[in-house]
Amino acid sequence: MDRDAIRQALIDAIDQVAPGAVADGFDPDNDMREEFDLDSMDILNIVTALHERIGIDIPESDLDQIASLKRAVDYLERRTQG
Repeated sequence: MDRDAIRQALIDAIDQVAPGAVADGFDPDNDMREEFDLDSMDILNIVTALHERIGIDIPESDLDQIASLKRAVDYLERRTQG
C-alpha cells in the first residue's frame, strides 16, 4: 500500500469516527487528539477502522506512534512494508 493510500485510509477512519473533523488546512504534525478534538475512545475506534481497512493490528503500546497524521502515516507505511 502506498503512502497516499495509507494517508487516505487514515483520513477516512478519522472521518468515520469524527465526521467533519478533517478539513483542509490541518497541520499533519499536530497531535490528532488536539487537532480533531478526539478522545481515547475515538483513537481506539480509528485503530479499529484502520485494521478493517488495511488489515494492520496496532497494539496499544504503539498508540504514541500514531499521535499525529504524519507519524501515523510513517508508522503504517513501515508496517505495510514489513
